[in-house]
Parts: sequence; C-alpha cells; structure tokens
Amino acid sequence: MFRPPLSALHFFLPFALLAAASAQETVIHQVTDPKTNTAVDVVAMFTRPAPRGYLPLRVTMANHEMTAKSVTLSITSATGSYGESGSKLTSSFYFDSPADKVTEHDILVPLITVVGTGYTSGSRVTIEMSGSYGGSSGALSQDFSGDQPAVLLSEKLYTPNASSLDAEVSGHAGSYRGGAGQFSAKFDAKLMPDDWRAYSGYDSLLITEPEWTAALPGARSAIIAWVRMGGQLVVYSQGGTLSSMGIPSDASSGSVVIKPIDSTTLDAKSTVQLVTTSHGVPLQQKALREDFSNVRGLWPLQVAFGSRGFNYAVFIVILIAFGVVVGPVNLFVFAKSGRRHRLFITTPLISLAASLLLIALILLQDGFGGKGVRRVLMEVRPDNSENAAYIHQEQFSRTGVLTGAHFTLTDSASMSPVPIDGDNRWARLTIANGGNGSGYSADFHDGKLETSGDWFQSRSEQGHILDAVVPTRGRIERTTPAGSPQLLSTFDFPLQTLFYHDSANQWWRADNVQPGTRFEPVAVGEELVKPVLDAEGRAFGERNRACFEILRKRQSAFVALTKAAPGVETYSGIKWSETTTVITGPVITP
Repeated sequence: MFRPPLSALHFFLPFALLAAASAQETVIHQVTDPKTNTAVDVVAMFTRPAPRGYLPLRVTMANHEMTAKSVTLSITSATGSYGESGSKLTSSFYFDSPADKVTEHDILVPLITVVGTGYTSGSRVTIEMSGSYGGSSGALSQDFSGDQPAVLLSEKLYTPNASSLDAEVSGHAGSYRGGAGQFSAKFDAKLMPDDWRAYSGYDSLLITEPEWTAALPGARSAIIAWVRMGGQLVVYSQGGTLSSMGIPSDASSGSVVIKPIDSTTLDAKSTVQLVTTSHGVPLQQKALREDFSNVRGLWPLQVAFGSRGFNYAVFIVILIAFGVVVGPVNLFVFAKSGRRHRLFITTPLISLAASLLLIALILLQDGFGGKGVRRVLMEVRPDNSENAAYIHQEQFSRTGVLTGAHFTLTDSASMSPVPIDGDNRWARLTIANGGNGSGYSADFHDGKLETSGDWFQSRSEQGHILDAVVPTRGRIERTTPAGSPQLLSTFDFPLQTLFYHDSANQWWRADNVQPGTRFEPVAVGEELVKPVLDAEGRAFGERNRACFEILRKRQSAFVALTKAAPGVETYSGIKWSETTTVITGPVITP
C-alpha cells in the first residue's frame, strides 16, 4: 500500500481539516509553525449554540514539532448583559498534545439556559485559547425569540434553503413574540456527535435520507435517544421507511416524520410551520418560560411543597431594640457625660452583638442546607438492545444557609435552572430578572460534570429540570404468553401501583409490586385507571405532562408509580423529602 511521506501529510493535513469542517464553524484556527503546519483547530460541530444543553466542539491539535505542547480552553456561555441582567456559565478544558502526533478530542461545552421574557434573547459562547500553541479566541452567537424552535439543519438542506428559511422566520416575528434569529444551525451528517446531550437543547433535526444513512451508527443512536426524550426528527426521503432507515416505529414522547422530497429545495412556509406547530410536545424554550413561572399557573411541584412566610415581627423588634440600645441607652448609660470616649468601644460592641443575634436567628429559622421535592417521568426501553432509562426530572427546593453548593452530575444528564413565580420573594431566578446576573460553572472531570456557583443559593427557592439517559436492566416482563397475564418486575425497588395496558386494550392493576417476584394483576375498567393517571399527569409541568400523555396511551405497555426509585442526584445539601417517579415502558415477553 502506498503511504505518502510524513512531510506531505504535514502539508495537506490543515486543508483536510478545513474541508471536513466545511459544514461546521471553525471558531479558532491557530498556526504555531507554518513550516511544519503545527496548528490547533477548534470547530463547532453545530454552527450556532442552542438555548440550553451543550455545544459540541472538536479540538484537533497537529503537533509536528519534537516537543510536547498543551492547550487550555476557557469558555463562557452568557446571555444578556452580565452584572445587570442575564447570566453566565463558565467551563474549561485542558489537553496534552504529544510531540509529532495529531490528536483529536470531541467535547461538550455546557451552555447557559436562555431565560427570556417572550421576546428576543441572545446567547453568546466565547472561547479563549491559551497554552504552548499561543493565544487565540473566537465566538458563536444566536438570537432566540420566546416561541422559536431550536432547529438543526443538515448541510445538504441548509445550503439551498437557509436564506429563504431565515426570511420566513423573520416574517414570523409577530407569532414568535419578538424578532427572531436564524432558522437553524448547520451540521455535517458524517461528523455528527455520538452523545445525545449534544442534541438536548434542540427541538427539531432535519436531514435527508442519504445523510442519515451516511451518519455513523453512534450518532444515529444518539439522535434516537434524543427523539425518545421529546425531539422531532424529520427525514426527507424518496420512498424510505422507518424500517429501512433503522429507526424504531415507537418514538416514545418524540416524533419521527418522513417527508417526501424530489430535490433538496424546501417550501419555507411549510417547513417553518412543521417545526413550530407539529411537534407534539411544547417547544423547550417556551416550556422553560411558561411551565414554572406562573404564566400558566403555579408550578404543581411548587404548590405541593408549600409556601413559606417571613417572620418580620422578630426582626423588627430586634432592630428597634438595637436602635434603643445603641442610641439613648448607649449615650446616657454606657457612655454618660464625661465618659463619651467609651462610645468608641460600646458602639462597635453593641453592633457586633446585634449582628450575632441576627445571624443566630437566621440560622435558627432557616438552618443549614435545604429541603425539596422531586418528580420524575422515566421511560425504560429494554427493547432494541437499548436497556436504557430516559428520565425527565423536575425539582423544587428551598434552602437555608449554604456553606457551599458544589455538586457532581455523575449521570449522562442535562440540567437547567428554571424561572419560578416572580411574586415569590424567595425566588432568585424569574422571568422579570432574566437571569439575575447569576454565575455558574461546570467542568468535566473523568466524564463527570463538576458544578459550582449559583445553581443553589442561600435562603432561596429554586427550581431545576434535568434530562438524563442512564443504563438500566429494570423492566416489566410478561411470563405468560396468553390468558390472564402474569408479570415480573426486575426493578431493584418496589412499585406502589402498576397499571398494565395489554394489546387487547384491557387495563390491569397490581399493588405493592416487589422486585423479582411474579405477580398477577387484576383486570380493571379504564374508568378506574384514567382518574389516577390524569392526576399524575397534572402534577408535572406542561412539557413533561405532554410527554406523559403520549406515553400512557400505548398498548402492551405499563405505567408504574413509586416513591422508592432514586432520582438524578444533584446537590447533597438538599434533603429531598419526596421523590415521586412515574415509570412507563413496553412490557417485554422473553
């Protein structure tokens, strides 16, 4: 086999990298030594950031020198004007670059959550590079209106349609409640990320069938996982089917649309309408704005946790007493006439005593750490060799005094703070303050996301949503092929109630289901099941409620309720008084 000389590889490599990045966005291209083509390329796999989630980057270091090098990326994802409104999230990545080697790293950059008022909100990702390759910087940005979907568009569709789609989006400014940004970000199907979190901030992905087929298997699996979490996949095809493209017929709470196409030219109006109104579940940014902040009514989870008042009377009494002591008593008792010099001692001591008393009362009233409640929608998929649990978690917490709020996300998850009721004096993030100048940090270490900053704040109420995909062997199996069903749970925790909807549209119920024990459910009418499931659905925010409404209608599937399942863990200082989990999925016949 012919092998080109190393010097030729050194010469052509930068051009090959730039060609491969044609459908991506080259954020940084730093050439250290033109003679040897020693260079660093930082390429965004999607040309514009999403309003939440992650931005996938590919870092390629071509070190053709005889000494090792290193690269550090310091990244800031920000909205608004930090310090006045908006918020920012910082992260950093470090890479070793061995001598005379080309190394490549695919990374996920955590993105700040865009919390808008319904009008245009901007998001900007700034990347600063330092290290032995020298310094350089670059940035990506995107504007989002409150009702605008976040869309990914493949290169073959983007090139002939981007301008007409952008123009159509601009014409939707009124329906988008403010000026809109571009219609979509662009991607190259052959270089798509194989981690579902890269797609987690987007609502829709549009691609042609040849591009879908050309994508690597890992990337296709990641997109299917994203679809199961509520994403919309649109494939433009000339006669292809779900089966021929290897796409499961059951899209869980997401949707897969196959659109016939004779060329790569799209009708702009119908395409914008498709991703805006035909999605099945509320768009992510709209749900973030409206599901928790009292726009549609109070967040059910916050209502279930209960409100908290503020004991003004005690603090007013203390402040009045302080005024009396530091004033008349101090002046006429502690530092009477002829002893006024004592004021330099008594006044600071009285102030210190009052401060310590106030601190003691705050600690007594609020305590350390915090309390909260969580609600989880979990779909388990033991079929298609997935063996995965797809998790949507809502959590609301109230904190006392925090000595630190560092925590680690060990699961493959995406986490976002959500704006809560603006009339609540304990709320730190609301629609009105647009981020409240909050600062967050998130860094990957050994595959785990280490976080700190304002995710949890002292003496506050805060809400978060988490999406996660975790491996699991938990399932419900049907051990009898015909007749009255006999079922088996392989979950490692008990289920309080289980409903089984069989292929004949008959509902069955079982209570107190124990792990590893066969059980026989009892046939029940739908009129006895519907009120229970309706109540469970109403306890979620609107987007997760819509996901549940889709999942609960399937046949040969189950819905189980439990308070024994673990949630996705975040800050250990919060004592979760209740974690209610609704589990659903197909019933498997081994």
